[in-house]
Amino acid sequence: MTPERPDPVVPTATYRLQLQPEFPFGAAAAAVPYLATLGVSHVHLSPVLEAVPGSAHGYDVVDHARVRDELGGEEGLRALSRTAREHGLGLVVDIVPNHMAMAPRHNHALWEVLREGPKSPYARWFDIDWEAQGGQMLLPVLGHPLGTEIEHLEVDGEVLRYHDHVLPLREGTGELPLPQLLDAQWYRPVWWRLARTELNYRRFFSISELIGVRVEDPEVFEATHAKILQLLHEGVIEGLRVDHPDGLADPDGYLRRLHEATGGRWTVVEKILADGEHLPASWPVAGTTGYDALRHIDGLFTDAAGAGELLGRYRRFAVPQTDRGGDWAATVRRAAYGVLSHELATEVDRLTRVAGRLCTTSPDPALRDHAPWALRTALQELLVRLEVYRPYTSGDAAAVVTEEAAAEARLAFVVPEEAGAVDVVRGLVLGRHGDGPGHVEFRARFAQTASALRAKSVEDTAFYRYVPLLSATEVGGNPGNPAVSPADFHAYCARVQHDWPGTGTAVSTHDTKRSADVRAALAVLTECPERWADVLAEVSRDGDGVPDAQLAWAAWQTVFGLGPASGERVQGALLKHVREAGLYTSWTEQEPPYEAAVAQFVAAGPCGAPGERVAAFRNTLEPHIRANMLGTALVQLTMPGVPDLYQGTEAAYRALVDPDNRRPVRFPPEDPGAKDTVTRAALRLRGRRPEAFGAAATYAPLPAQGPTAAHCLAFVRSATVVTAVTRLSLRLTESGGWQDTRLPLPPGRWADVLAPGRAFEGHARVAELFERLPVALLERVGPDGPSGSSAGETRHAGTSSEA
Repeated sequence: MTPERPDPVVPTATYRLQLQPEFPFGAAAAAVPYLATLGVSHVHLSPVLEAVPGSAHGYDVVDHARVRDELGGEEGLRALSRTAREHGLGLVVDIVPNHMAMAPRHNHALWEVLREGPKSPYARWFDIDWEAQGGQMLLPVLGHPLGTEIEHLEVDGEVLRYHDHVLPLREGTGELPLPQLLDAQWYRPVWWRLARTELNYRRFFSISELIGVRVEDPEVFEATHAKILQLLHEGVIEGLRVDHPDGLADPDGYLRRLHEATGGRWTVVEKILADGEHLPASWPVAGTTGYDALRHIDGLFTDAAGAGELLGRYRRFAVPQTDRGGDWAATVRRAAYGVLSHELATEVDRLTRVAGRLCTTSPDPALRDHAPWALRTALQELLVRLEVYRPYTSGDAAAVVTEEAAAEARLAFVVPEEAGAVDVVRGLVLGRHGDGPGHVEFRARFAQTASALRAKSVEDTAFYRYVPLLSATEVGGNPGNPAVSPADFHAYCARVQHDWPGTGTAVSTHDTKRSADVRAALAVLTECPERWADVLAEVSRDGDGVPDAQLAWAAWQTVFGLGPASGERVQGALLKHVREAGLYTSWTEQEPPYEAAVAQFVAAGPCGAPGERVAAFRNTLEPHIRANMLGTALVQLTMPGVPDLYQGTEAAYRALVDPDNRRPVRFPPEDPGAKDTVTRAALRLRGRRPEAFGAAATYAPLPAQGPTAAHCLAFVRSATVVTAVTRLSLRLTESGGWQDTRLPLPPGRWADVLAPGRAFEGHARVAELFERLPVALLERVGPDGPSGSSAGETRHAGTSSEA
């Protein structure tokens, strides 16, 4: 008899900790008593399996069968779990199914493949094209071409050494002269630059140090998930976050297999949904990790008209110098072409080869006689027109690779007959030309390449080239349309509550380019674009030393959003900014004179005396920054879904892109402030009233009434909890304040959770509701309050019957 599976535990809220050798399981355990006081139900851990020694993130897994020794090993994880349980908490763990570290000396499976080649039992683990490169796997590890590096290659017994790299030798080859020895291996060490065009293994995006894993193979799935599944079934951990499912050959099949193997445990996936895209309904998961929620929350506090005016100011200030970065769609398209011709050139080559093979062997004459260059062009033109990360087998690929995109792609061809390659490629993507192994391979590789392209061209390039409003350049965001109306926000929340009530929500993560509090400050600029332009004109009067106006605009916004901080942090973030943008320098083609000019400008300008003018301007807007910050926090904590708090964000948390946002934090924070008060109150309310927020809960908008009603965003959960926040508070102040705006409350008596002793009934005056804080959290109570004690003074602006 099969034992009954327990119902999955759905967290009420999670708290993300970034594990690393300097913050191991023991440190996490020491933080547990504090975390329990916050009101979260689960601690969310970054990857825990064995990784490259010294790794600060753990996504470079080398052994799926072991818990990472540097963090305290399996006993350390089990001890952390016991401590968490003693304090009423569970553990949720991040898993990395898509890739492993390309570190043979630490990765036993990869070591065996390099030693034994395609006959190794581990060869099926990795996505290697053994038909390419003469049957050798290319290893892009050499600092320069082989001719200049061969003197640094040394045979040492049964291994080949190159500086810190140690590679196994094929049996019986150790005595050969070095040139012949290299030719005899199952791998070929090459200059790292060849990875762009010659690589024959799948990797994570364009990172050659991370090799793709074939978890679509049942044996590989079993081997790479056995330890995690053991920890789940033994109750050490209770839920999973799945990193980057878009990189997998078959996300649908993987998630079904994972769901079955875990017994339906609570699982969320790091799925980046484009604007208007929905999570596939057939996926057996609780939802996403929350970037879709982030975009909707941020958009609430962004003024649509002001964002348009800010864009106009930006175009006049920054774009004339470069003629780039003034239009979002054009910026993305241009970036995508560049990524396909550089970082992902080898992936496009492999797709072209597969398509060519299918065409030349097809019995359909319509698929014959298409030149490789035509197929490659068709692939590129279709890929750059995808507006989502990838198609899925459970969805309609024609809705992703549309006929409209195909019509535009055909325009890249001069001869109409050659444009037929677009229809051939689209037909292969849509499965119209067959369903054999080659066709399945093509569709999978197209989807994998599409997701890598979207990530590299949008997240890692366009976000750094199109910068009118930095708070909008966030994963899952739409910088071309950054504002979200209250109506759209309410519609999104209603859909989430109905379809994915256990989904994750997030506003700050280890991957956000700016923390929620930095973005909250930047959003205020959409309420005063003309004043921001005046400040920039003042600090930019002396144009000497400005390397380019686009960078200057981004730099000034960076210091405005961040507030007081060390110049080192700002310098690091802006150096990353210009390298990611890739306009004048990049990670692989660094331009020292330009980077030196950037450093000098940042030190003398944003981090120098002119930066004090920006700081003074920021100080004048502090009440409105505070309103956005507290509003963002309260909305995330009480909207549908399971809120995930990133370490340190229960208090004011101003951080830039990694590694800045992965710095250690203090438990408890030094200066908790009002945000901590709001966070604790909301989390404890979720714990006290789980029925108001769970799968059976309800969500309904609560419209305010009066002359400034648009500035009050409110909703009610299960007729039990009311959330109300101030939006666009600077515009509100300029229009004369709340005046006689009122919030009609549902029937009953409502205690102010953030200010014990206050209660409301009927039509609450919004000015009174927000007299202490720009946000309010109300709980419906009986005559004697939620715990039988008096809730204190009741405020009336009407009667309960009026509601």
